[in-house]
Amino acid sequence: MTTRRDFIQIGTAFAACFAAGVGRSLAADAPGVNASEIKFGQTMPYSGPLSVLGVIGRVEAAYFQMINDTGGVNGRKLNFVSLDDAYNPSRTVEQTRRLIEEEQVAFIFGSFGGVTTLAARQYLNDNKTPQIFVSSAADLVADPARFPWTLGLNPAISTEAHVYVKHVLASRPDAKIGVLYQNDTLGHGFAAGVRDGLGASKDAMLVKEVSYEVSDPSVDSQVSTLQTAGVDTLIIAATSRAAGQAIRRAADLGWTPDRYLFSGAASIVGTLKPAGLDKSKGVISAIYAKDPSDPRWAEDAGYKAWADFVAKRLSPKEFADNAAVYGFNAAAVMVQVLKQCGDDLSRENILRQALNLKGFMPPMGLPGTTIDTAPDNYLPVQQLQLARFSGERWEWLAGVSKG
Repeated sequence: MTTRRDFIQIGTAFAACFAAGVGRSLAADAPGVNASEIKFGQTMPYSGPLSVLGVIGRVEAAYFQMINDTGGVNGRKLNFVSLDDAYNPSRTVEQTRRLIEEEQVAFIFGSFGGVTTLAARQYLNDNKTPQIFVSSAADLVADPARFPWTLGLNPAISTEAHVYVKHVLASRPDAKIGVLYQNDTLGHGFAAGVRDGLGASKDAMLVKEVSYEVSDPSVDSQVSTLQTAGVDTLIIAATSRAAGQAIRRAADLGWTPDRYLFSGAASIVGTLKPAGLDKSKGVISAIYAKDPSDPRWAEDAGYKAWADFVAKRLSPKEFADNAAVYGFNAAAVMVQVLKQCGDDLSRENILRQALNLKGFMPPMGLPGTTIDTAPDNYLPVQQLQLARFSGERWEWLAGVSKG
């Protein structure tokens, strides 16, 4: 029996039979599509160690409901099914199979996580089902030669790591760098990006790398190890809970290294508030979305759209949550693709249009950081803005950078 805890579902129920003519044709060519709706799904960590990031799926569901309330996309309502995988790869595979085989969705959109996404990737590619705009660093999932049906949305980890290394080399050329990284594909990729960015001539600047497991109750011992190693520049390649713990622990130890924070954990609500806003002051990250707490956007049309959306469909807590903003933008990207599909909602054309975005700017996208894809470009976001946390908001450091 399906419960609310298992998933969020919006839109009309999946039709038991299709309308005559066009409906039958669509049924044959496009699973999950009929004359009145498009059914698609995702997996999201609504429970488990990264449950704070379940806000992404909730915001996306609210966005698609907003689209339905204004008529849908090209005359079809969006039937969105978001299942809880608890950030457990085996659960991700189970829930993904349920979406395809039982819910009969047309495609997978925005599923969260690198290790979880990779667990389901082979199955979806074997079934030629789009697995698009997954919430994972793009270079972890971008392998079009072997997995052409999988496309990420987040910046490439290698790009982000290179941006941080460039800034370190320019601002502190004698730095002693340490990396705290999650012991999975995300963390290993980030650490490799740091090493690659330094190159052979600067590799001695990296004095310590320490990993943690996502199930670890804290990263206190890892932070102490990095401090003892003499690190004065800390790169935190961690998701929200561990990243917040690392920031708080360093401050409690009286340790004040320069701190660079993985963009996926740069949530004021999900990471910096739990760490302590005062303790988070000075943290540097790379952003590609507008910070809703930044007064510079007060008259911006995208910001106004966000504020109106929150007022009508969310709560004040989500307003300043960078993860919520991410979900808002990701949903806007997905709607743009469906608009481009027109009446051809075959799985092939959905993928084709996901790979045909040219300079698309979602409402809360940062100026200069557009979404661009192509059959030979599976890295949608390649521009990042370095920013330092003031204790209240993210403040820009320099122009838009590329790794």
